[in-house]
Amino acid sequence: MSGLDAKFLYSETPTAHMHTIKVAVSDVSGLESAFSFATLSEVLAQLLIRLPPFRRRTVPVPFGLGHPVWVEDPGFDLARHLSRIVLEPPGDDRALAAVVADFAGTPLPRDRPLWAIRVVEGMAGHRIAVVVKLHHAVADGSAAVALLRNVVEAATAEPRPGPLADPWVGEPIPTKGRLVARALREQVTRIRGLPHLVQSSFTSARASERTRRSFVPMPPIPLHHIPRTSFNVSLSPQRTFAMTGLPLGALQGVRRATGTTLNDVYLAVCAGALRRYLAEREELPGRPLVASVPVSTDPDAARLSGNRVDNIYVSVATDVADPAERLRTIHDGVVASRAVRSVLGHDLLEQRADVVPPQLYKPTVRLWSRSHAADHLHPPLNVILSNVAGPRAEIRMGPVGLDALYSVGPILEGIGLNITAWSYQDVLGVSLIGCPRSLPDPWALADQLHLALDELQRAVGSDVVADL
Repeated sequence: MSGLDAKFLYSETPTAHMHTIKVAVSDVSGLESAFSFATLSEVLAQLLIRLPPFRRRTVPVPFGLGHPVWVEDPGFDLARHLSRIVLEPPGDDRALAAVVADFAGTPLPRDRPLWAIRVVEGMAGHRIAVVVKLHHAVADGSAAVALLRNVVEAATAEPRPGPLADPWVGEPIPTKGRLVARALREQVTRIRGLPHLVQSSFTSARASERTRRSFVPMPPIPLHHIPRTSFNVSLSPQRTFAMTGLPLGALQGVRRATGTTLNDVYLAVCAGALRRYLAEREELPGRPLVASVPVSTDPDAARLSGNRVDNIYVSVATDVADPAERLRTIHDGVVASRAVRSVLGHDLLEQRADVVPPQLYKPTVRLWSRSHAADHLHPPLNVILSNVAGPRAEIRMGPVGLDALYSVGPILEGIGLNITAWSYQDVLGVSLIGCPRSLPDPWALADQLHLALDELQRAVGSDVVADL
C-alpha cells in the first residue's frame, strides 16, 4: 500500500470515518417482475470480476514497521458486505438521506474488504437506491468513476455463451515474519531516499513560497488567518447528509459568460450558499472562508484503485457581497493556488506520506480527536469542496436506468463540512455531509445552493439562465 493510501487508514478515528459515500438512484418500474434484493445480489456477484479492489483486504504490519499490504481476501463473503432497508411511505429524498446519514456514521470493519452496500427500497416513484460505502484508502474520486465505468460496460455488454470466467483467487494471509521482512526492506529504500526527499522538499517549499508571495492577494495556507465558523468543531460519530441537483446547463452558461471554469462556478455557488447560510445565523465572519479543493494528479482514466490526489487551498470570497465579483475573486485565487501547488510539486505529497512512521501519525491523530482541541483552536481550514466529472451519457443496465448519482468524501476533526459534486448527464449532483455538531440541518444549506446559483445567474446576465 502506498503511503498516501495508508494515510487514509491512519487518519481514521471513532469520530472521523475515512470512507466515501456513493448514492445511485434508479427507476425499476421497467422490470418485468418486482425488484428482488436476491437478484441484485446475484448481479453484484457477477460484476465483482470488474471490481478487483472490492475483494482485497488490508493486513497490518506488526508494530507498525511499514504500511499495510493488500491481500486478495481468502475468506471473501459477499453477504458480509450487503444489507437492505425498506423505507416507510412516502419514501422521499429526505428519508433516503436519513438512511445515508445512518450508514455513513459507522466505520468499515478492517477484517474484510473495505466497502459495504446498502440497498434502499420503498422509495416513491418505483425507485430504489444503492448506497456504497467505500474507504478512501481503496480509491479516490477518479478511480471511483473508472470503477463505475467498468460496471456499466460489463452490464451493458453482449452476453457471451457459457459460464462467466472468474480469474480471481484468494491469497493466504502473509505471516508476521514475511510482513516484517518486507517492511524492513522497504524502510531501507525509504531511508536511502530520505536525504534527497528532504532537499527536494526544502527547495520546493522555498520556491512555492516565492510564487505565493508574487500574487496579490496571496493564496491562503492552512492554519494562517482561518476564521472560525460553526462548521469547525470536533466531530461526533454520527453523520448528517443531504443531496440536491443543480442544472449543469445553468452552471455552464455562467462559465461561458464569465470566461471562468466550471469548477470556479461550482466553488462560487458553494461560496454564495455558505455566505447566505452563515449570514442568516449571524455567524458570517469578516474574513473569507478557506476551502480545501481536491485535485487529481493522475490523468489515467483506466485506474481502478489508489489515490492520486492533491489539494489546493482557495479563499472562496465569502466576504465579497457581489456574486459576480466573488466568482472573479475565486477564479483568480484558483489560478494562483494551482501555480503555487505546481511549483511545490504534487508528487512530493505522495513521497512525504510514504515516509511518515505509522507509530507517529496514528497516535497524533487519535490524540487530536480525543482532546476535542478543534473546539478551542483556530481551524486548519473551513470546508472541503470537491467536484468530480462523472458520466455524461445515461447509464442503463437493461431496463433499469440510473436517475441520479451522488458522492461525498469524509469530514475531518475541525473541518466538519464536505460538499462534493458529481456530474451525471445534465445535472450536477451535490452532496453535503457533516455531523450533528457541525451541520445539524444539512437541508438548510442544500436549499441555499439553488438560491446562490440564481443569484449568480442574475449577477452575470439573465441570458445564461437556461443556456446549454
